[in-house]
This record gives sequence, C-alpha cells and structure tokens, in this order.
Amino acid sequence: MTLNASDLAISRGGVRVLEHLNLTLMPGRALVLRGPNGIGKTTLLRTLAGLQPPLAGAITGAADRIAYAGHSDGIKPTLSVTENLTFWARVFGTASIRPALDAYRLNDLADRPAGALSAGQKRRLGLSRLLVTGRPIWMLDEPTVSLDVSAVAMFADAVRAHLGQGGSALIATHIDLGLDADVLELGPFKAVPAPLDDFDGAFA
Repeated sequence: MTLNASDLAISRGGVRVLEHLNLTLMPGRALVLRGPNGIGKTTLLRTLAGLQPPLAGAITGAADRIAYAGHSDGIKPTLSVTENLTFWARVFGTASIRPALDAYRLNDLADRPAGALSAGQKRRLGLSRLLVTGRPIWMLDEPTVSLDVSAVAMFADAVRAHLGQGGSALIATHIDLGLDADVLELGPFKAVPAPLDDFDGAFA
C-alpha cells in the first residue's frame, strides 16, 4: 500500500512550519527529505508517523505500518544487545533477531550491555531494531549520526534489502547514501509567516 499525504500543513511549538505539502511513497521506493536545518523535516516525520496531528490535510496508508527511528537510539542501557532486540521482537511478534544482528555486525557484541557500547555501536543497535518490527514503512531522522563510513554502508545495505522486499523508506538526511531514491525538497513548502497584526494567532 502506498503512503500518501495531501495538502498537509504541520506545526512545531504551535507555529506552522510547512504547508500545502503533497507526498507519495510507494512500496519498493525510498524518498529522501532535503532542506536546511529547522525547516521541519523532523516535524514532518513525526506527523506522518502519527506522533503528532497535522494542522490540515490527509495522510493515508500509514496506520500500523510505520517503524520510526528518531534522534534517540531507543535502547535500554542495562540490557544486552540480544536482550534489547529480543524485547522489540516480542513487541512486534518477530520470530528471529538473527537478521538484525547480521545486518549491523552485532554478533560479537551480542552479550554486551547496551550502555557499554560506543556511540556508533549504540546507533547500529538502534537502527537494527527496524529489522525486527516487520513494518513495511521505515521513517528515519538523520539515521547516520555517529556512524563511521563502514556503518553507513551497513545502513544503506539494510535499506536496499528492505526496498527489495517491497518495503519503503522515508529518510531525512544531508548525506548521499548511494540509494536509488527520489528526493523531496521541502523549501517550496515552507509556511508563510503569520502577519504581524496576527502575532497571537501564530501561537493559537
């Protein structure tokens, strides 16, 4: 099923940041969000993932089909790598964590507490969670933060494999991942500032 957003308007902190935005993400495709810091990439991802409501417009094809990876790695530091992945696999009803361990080369770290991992290893573990969700739509907010060149390649390979299985990915990133992906520039959808005589209305 295709994810669609039509005539979408979204806000951050009560201020409209993007408006009149249309977006289509088809199975087997990746879409990269581009734009300067602060334009609303994170807010858009959170809105599409159902973490906050839009101001206007419609979103279809999203319900219970999205796995979201934000700036937080979403791991429990006192649990081992295996225990973290097993926890999420049970939440989503996934049978095996082996593909996740293999994809991000976490096998040698499987018994190590997550809190003892380096920043890059924690990020790899956080991203590996996507592989145990079974969800077809991945939404990723600056996923390569803290990753070295080798780990970025692991991530890109994981996305390619996901797309090859009919999944899709919406990614906010400033770097070229070498993916066959469409690009959506958010600049044209930047909201027009509220008039000065309606200052209070901007925070309504």
